[in-house]
Amino acid sequence: MHISPVLWQFLVKWLTNSALFPREASTIAPYADALYFFLLLITIVGLVLVGALVLGFSIRYRKERNPVATQVEGSTLLEATWTIIPLALFLICFVWGALLYFRIYNPPTNAMNIYVVGKQWMWKAEHPGGQHEINNLHVPMGQPIQLTMISQDVFHSFSIPDFRVKREVIPGRYSTVWFEATTPGTYHIFCTQYCGTKHSGMIGEVTVLSPEDYKKWTEGSTSGMSLAQNGERLFASMGCNACHSGNAAARGPSLAGVYGSKLQLANGSQVLVNEAYLRDAILNPSQHLTAGYAPIMPTYQGQISEEGLIDLVEYLKSLKTNYRVQQTLTTSESNQAAPMTPGVVKP
Repeated sequence: MHISPVLWQFLVKWLTNSALFPREASTIAPYADALYFFLLLITIVGLVLVGALVLGFSIRYRKERNPVATQVEGSTLLEATWTIIPLALFLICFVWGALLYFRIYNPPTNAMNIYVVGKQWMWKAEHPGGQHEINNLHVPMGQPIQLTMISQDVFHSFSIPDFRVKREVIPGRYSTVWFEATTPGTYHIFCTQYCGTKHSGMIGEVTVLSPEDYKKWTEGSTSGMSLAQNGERLFASMGCNACHSGNAAARGPSLAGVYGSKLQLANGSQVLVNEAYLRDAILNPSQHLTAGYAPIMPTYQGQISEEGLIDLVEYLKSLKTNYRVQQTLTTSESNQAAPMTPGVVKP
């Protein structure tokens, strides 16, 4: 269906300025709105048509004009018409909606990944550079942003109406959605899933900045260490490098370059190693046993916070070689083997 660009802009601006409709502030918003207005149009047309037919039949076949009921024979053409036309409209909506769904939930390969953790009653954002936010999210304009989300307690739903973005946030499982902001400004974040007594207060703001301003914000908001760097420290402190050193005699498989690859499991199946797999393999290692290795890895369920899991996942994603793993392992072994001199504190 084609609509005049001038008429479309008038309609959108009138609805926005009258507070009847959210602003269009992302690349996906016009596509979502086009489907919405199409559904609204066929609903109004159907309502008017059915209402007119009911009114017309009520007048034409009222009791005063037809005191004795008469038999009306069916029309095959008429029945086929009112069957085929609605079916065609339903199929158009189905295909249109499916294409839009896949467009929304399949982020481009160059998308920036930001983690969002939902918790009663706040949103916590974790940026790749180590920036942390609560009930706020700073993003650059013109850059695809992928949100990898998880809940720490109950079901939540992350929604940015101006971006036409809404995604369920589920305990124990990552869910993703993406958007690309087109207009600088501040936009509301809502939780649209009832999650407890303070559900209505689980709100936040997205601040869209120009690429230059976003760079300034990241430089001024950094904690000094990226998520991957935090994950490397956690990886070493928990002794993971002892088994996953990459050596031939190591008790665990090498993790260098494993992200994005197909992994052969002990049960004969193959899995794609993504964020969700890495997280689950840390918490439930016995269910994700790599072929050729014994089931000796302990579970870390309840021992690592959700933020710690995010750090570990980001570190494993960035791990291309085992050089750093072996280096930290050697350093820790040297520190443990070094004799303590009385009166000297070992650094």
